[in-house]
Parts: sequence; structure tokens; C-alpha cells
Amino acid sequence: MTDSRNEHALMRRLPILAILAVAVTGAILFRDQLSFEALAKNREALLAFRDAHYAASAAVFVLTYVGIVAFSLPGATVATLTGGFLFGVFPGTLLNVAAATAGATVIFLAARAGFGEQLAARMDASEGLVRRMKAGIDAHQWPMLFLIRLVPAVPFFAANLVPAFVGVPTHRYVVSTFFGIMPGALVYTSVGAGLGEVFARGESPDLGIIFEPQILLPLLGLAALAALPLVLRAVRGKPGI
Repeated sequence: MTDSRNEHALMRRLPILAILAVAVTGAILFRDQLSFEALAKNREALLAFRDAHYAASAAVFVLTYVGIVAFSLPGATVATLTGGFLFGVFPGTLLNVAAATAGATVIFLAARAGFGEQLAARMDASEGLVRRMKAGIDAHQWPMLFLIRLVPAVPFFAANLVPAFVGVPTHRYVVSTFFGIMPGALVYTSVGAGLGEVFARGESPDLGIIFEPQILLPLLGLAALAALPLVLRAVRGKPGI
């Protein structure tokens, strides 16, 4: 019985272990392959393929982007720029958001099956502080999910894994990821759409644009809006309020 249980647990963890193995290998092997320099070098071939096979190029791009995110390979930002460069702000933004959401969902499901369900169950069964923390997370899932997607300082990889470890339902994860990453994706896709002029000048794109006041302040405003339900509930929960 014990051997069967251990074998079942190992099978559930194989997907996330495989993803982690590919992520480490990819970080070593593809560090220089999925870069802005590689995009600049191959831009003419990419544009020619897009012009000759638009639908196929969109499908290949989406599948590649899904793989990059699902296996946490380096180059997600370059992939977003590529989406804008090849397909413009629209449908580039839609393709970027859909691919990133699909890839994030793959790693979320793998992490939840491997460790998340067991960890969430243990937190529910715990007493004291741990159980109160889990109850607080469950009560505020929507605003917290949108918050970690909207705040630029939260690493995308961490935002993919943390919800899997606290028992977030799949539909909430997918919806909050799709809409939560949309503002940032729109910014970087717009940068990608202007890469033609950047290439012509022999320059590199300004990837720090998301921290410019005109971009960052609206994003922080959206983050504050997402956090508002948390603040209101905290205030209402105080004695005498």
C-alpha cells in the first residue's frame, strides 16, 4: 500500500519535476538564443515567413511562447516584443496574452498536482496562524491574484507558482492571469511594434519603459484598485468600525 502511494505521488510530481529540469537546462543552453540580438539578427527571415504564411506564423509564435512560459525558459520579454514586431499592437497583444496565460496555466496545473494540493490540504488542516493565513487567502483570492499580476515587481515565475500552493481554483487563476497581465503586455507589445525604427537606428529597445511615470503610475493605480477590497475588509474587520 505504501509503495503504491509513493508511486502515485511520484507520478503526480513528474510534470513539475520535468518542467524544473527543462527550466534549468534551458537557462544554460538557450540563454543567448532567445535574446534581442537574436531577434535583430533574424528579423528579415521572420518577417518573410510571416508575410508568406501569416496564420502558420501566428500559430508557431503562440506555441513557442507557451513553451517558453510553461518551462520558464529565458526570453519571455523578447517573445512579447516579437509578438508586437511581427503582428503589431493588435493582434500582437492578444496573441501575447493568450500564449502567456496558456503557458502559465500549464506550470500552475503541474505545480498544483505535484505539491500544491497536498500543501493546501495541510494548511487547511493546520491550527493557529497557518490556518488563519490560509483562510485569509481564500477569502481574498480575486484581489490578491490581480494584485500579484499588476505589480511589476512580482516575478512572473513566482506569480505562476504561489497560487498553485494555496489552492486557487483553475478558473480564477486563468481569468486573473489573462486580464492581470494585459496592461503590461500591451506596453511591451507596443514597444515591439516600434522595433522596426529601433533596428534601423541600430539601437536596443527601452525595456525599462514600464517603470516610466506615465506607465508605472497607471499600473500602480490598477494595483491599488485591486487591493481596495482587501483594505475595505481589513477596515470593516476592526473593532468599532
